[in-house]
Amino acid sequence: MVSPALVVDRPVLRTGRPTTTARGVAHDFLHHAAQVREPARAEYPDAVLMVVTELVTNAIRHTDGSAVLHLELHDDHIEIRVTDTSPEPAEPRLPRTDGTGGYGWHLIDHLTTRTHTEHTSYGGKTICAHAPW
Repeated sequence: MVSPALVVDRPVLRTGRPTTTARGVAHDFLHHAAQVREPARAEYPDAVLMVVTELVTNAIRHTDGSAVLHLELHDDHIEIRVTDTSPEPAEPRLPRTDGTGGYGWHLIDHLTTRTHTEHTSYGGKTICAHAPW
């Protein structure tokens, strides 16, 4: 296995504006990633930011503990991993127009080439998504 060209790991703090902070970390990462290797399509950075936003929002909204954002640049994709303290799997919900959501997981599936969940040794989970680059 080839080592990733660029990696970042950051805790997602529940205070302040965690999703905005995570997007800022991802934006900086994408800037550096583009210097290492330009994305194949102009819309790929925006897709990565959207996936990060959805995964971090869900980690904050659906868990009580801490979370970690991990990004890796690979040859043809960016691996996005968000680890949280909940063992509950992420599951798609029926989208609703009443403001209660349900679009996030469907959006993630559309913007990525692969998603899966890994359980952590301490009882949480990591949602892994591969976004094209």
